[in-house]
Amino acid sequence: MPLILAKRSVNMKTLSPTLSPPQKPILSVKDLSVRFQSEKGHVDAVRNVSFDLYAGQTLALVGESGSGKSVCAFSILRLLPYPKATHPQGQITYKSHTLLKAPEDKPSPECEKILRKIRGSEISMIFQEPLTALNPLHTIEHQITESLDLHTSLTDTQKKKRLIELLNDVEFPEAELRLNSYPHELSGGQRQRIMIAMALAANPKILIADEPTTALDVTTQLGILKLLETLKRKFNLSILLITHDLSLVKKYTDTVIVMQNGAIVEQGKTHDLFKDPKQAYTKKLINADPKGNAVPLNKKAQTLLSVKNISIVFGKKKSFVNPKARQTKAVNDVSFNLKIGETLGIVGESGSGKTTIALAIMRLLTLNEGEIFFQNKNISPLPSRKIRPLRREFQMVFQDPFGSLNPRLSISQIIGEGIDVHKLARGNQEKEKLIIQSLKDVHLDSETRFRYPHEFSGGQRQRIAIARALVVNPKLIVLDEPTSALDRSVQLSVLDLLKDLQIKKKLSYLLITHDLAVVKSLSHHVMVMEKGCMIESGDTKQIFQSPKKTYTQNLLKAALFR
Repeated sequence: MPLILAKRSVNMKTLSPTLSPPQKPILSVKDLSVRFQSEKGHVDAVRNVSFDLYAGQTLALVGESGSGKSVCAFSILRLLPYPKATHPQGQITYKSHTLLKAPEDKPSPECEKILRKIRGSEISMIFQEPLTALNPLHTIEHQITESLDLHTSLTDTQKKKRLIELLNDVEFPEAELRLNSYPHELSGGQRQRIMIAMALAANPKILIADEPTTALDVTTQLGILKLLETLKRKFNLSILLITHDLSLVKKYTDTVIVMQNGAIVEQGKTHDLFKDPKQAYTKKLINADPKGNAVPLNKKAQTLLSVKNISIVFGKKKSFVNPKARQTKAVNDVSFNLKIGETLGIVGESGSGKTTIALAIMRLLTLNEGEIFFQNKNISPLPSRKIRPLRREFQMVFQDPFGSLNPRLSISQIIGEGIDVHKLARGNQEKEKLIIQSLKDVHLDSETRFRYPHEFSGGQRQRIAIARALVVNPKLIVLDEPTSALDRSVQLSVLDLLKDLQIKKKLSYLLITHDLAVVKSLSHHVMVMEKGCMIESGDTKQIFQSPKKTYTQNLLKAALFR
């Protein structure tokens, strides 16, 4: 027995020097609850959420729309719409500072002072939509310098140097030449890099990234995620990643918290959670990828849309008055056909010309060269007054359903606009019937017509946008990133809906997206765009199985990097 005890004592002495003390979290959230007040009562958006974030760690908050992810993150910096938002309970601590101590009506003056000091300098945020978050009236130099003015005491010379350093850190191309560019002159990926540069301006310790890649194409997504990983290692950043995309969470995070209806349903190390998820909801999220193929296409289907050698140029020609003028060929000599009941997927990186083609087909842009035939009629030279009657034949569903729906109009008014413009109803009773039928077509209750856009989830708003397009009984619908702003499980339901409608109404779709899983599930044919040129096209199965061009191969690799 003494020998055994002696052996144990030696082992403890040997092991104890290697046991490092437990690391203290840089951010601690304990029992956080968030309640929103409204005229109809209150909603408990977040209930008893607790987690710790450590230095150099990437922690992901995942879940469907409305699960409470962003509300949790916004609570950290007190960015919620107070006083409508309240905290019945909870505490948030950053280092030794208390950022939130509930319940209280408002933060104390001391807490407000701490928050002002910490926001942007210690804890920064990258918002979901960079074009909305950036000021359209100011250059990128002005906007990044504004962050430096707020959080540093650098001289003008030092600010300029720091500005270039930041742009180089985020791998912004031709940094010194683009300082006077405005947000609308940049691609989605470039705008997101500007947002990251602004967030890093004061060397924060924590970066909150709210859906930082949602609106980006797959190759740009990969670049942004690799950039965040590089910055994390370089500056020992802690990252709180808010996303509904579990495929990128699997690759780039250390810990995952899964949320549903405002509460945590499961959490753990990323590898363990993906290997052996315990909860049915987590399993559902992990397996919620678009599957299946396009609906069967009638081999005898006639051509509905024919695009012949179109080119579109932006900018002005150089002249004696304006010698520095530049022209950009956004679309260069593109041709394709679309049959009745067919879906053509147009894919490519940001700036490749996908949406420009769609806008030209909708006659929202003027062609420089080429022709567009719709039902064997050349519509490209027609004046606006002759295009107007044809507009009911081709409709468009936009990327952001909330942005494309007028918040001041009820759902009935939004859907009814097309009926009024094209005079499709003889009276209010017939108009009401058309609106109700359109809502039924997209599997929404007819009573929803009395509500407003802000009262719906993202998936429901997209169904309303589809209903608005359907009510005029079109033959062609242009789908511009119809699912990019939706979480995966909602995407599946929208894709199933689009397939059902295509069969029922013999619709043709022009699908513009960066999500190749969506393309594979919905499209009969694929056209790949690069820098305004069509570089490859063909049957969806053939493009996915044996792409000929290196660019297409890289797109597929980027889509499958997860």
